[in-house]
Amino acid sequence: MAFMVKSMVGGQLKNLTGGLGGEEKSEGEKTPAEAQGMTREEYEEYQRQLVEEKMERDAQFAQRKAERATFRSHFRDKYRLPKNETDDNQIQLVGGDVELPKELAKMIEQDNEEEEEKNSVIGQLSNIQNLDLDSLKDKASATLEDLKQSAEKCAVM
Repeated sequence: MAFMVKSMVGGQLKNLTGGLGGEEKSEGEKTPAEAQGMTREEYEEYQRQLVEEKMERDAQFAQRKAERATFRSHFRDKYRLPKNETDDNQIQLVGGDVELPKELAKMIEQDNEEEEEKNSVIGQLSNIQNLDLDSLKDKASATLEDLKQSAEKCAVM
């Protein structure tokens, strides 16, 4: 009943005043700030913070992607594989100078140590099949002992 009276009288009053009175918003026409229970300034600050947080997340994500691309490019260089343009683009997007995370750097260092060990003479000998390094070491030490004993017995020295 109150709705009918308001619509009839309200409509008549608007016609009489020419709509000079402030326009009333119905309950369905709230601004986003009012819908969230904030003032306009608070809502704008909230939106600004959301945008800043999103930019920070995007920057961190791009940094991680560049670190992974650096890791992949390291192994491509190591194994002489063709370069990948997307990895190069990701590295350049972040700024070009990307440091690997500590965990990845440790993995690369361990891998390099294993490669150096395999490239050494003993590492190459261990790759030969049917070769017992322990017996070779024993024979070498026995030969050295024999040389030392024969040198002690030598009258010239």
